[in-house]
Amino acid sequence: MAVQRARHIGIGIDRPVEQVYAFLAEPENFPQWTEGLGHSFVHVEGMTWRAETPMGSMRILFSEPNRHGVLDHAVISEHGPAMHNPMRVVPNDDGAEVVFTLFQRDGMSDDEMAADAGMVARDLAALKALLER
Repeated sequence: MAVQRARHIGIGIDRPVEQVYAFLAEPENFPQWTEGLGHSFVHVEGMTWRAETPMGSMRILFSEPNRHGVLDHAVISEHGPAMHNPMRVVPNDDGAEVVFTLFQRDGMSDDEMAADAGMVARDLAALKALLER
């Protein structure tokens, strides 16, 4: 059994946790703040969407809205394994903390992992700026 190296990237947002979760639980809001997940989101069915990502056209399967702050999503290519992306929103005093877990996939170099982590951090900073306006 293998365990992938993981990095948790988080940011505090000065908005009530319920507001942050409600915004993030709507997949059509993702293109407003994330470059890494792609653009041109098209609803397929249920919680499945299609997007143009930096790695090409992908299906994205989002978790169902829930009361636990879970915002997991899987990015699924036509010819490769699903990339699972755990994401949570948790209370942080009167605000919220958004935490994304980035896994170092098989064949991913340390430099590629660092670049992905930088992209996630930029996306979370964009989310913070958008929601704190």
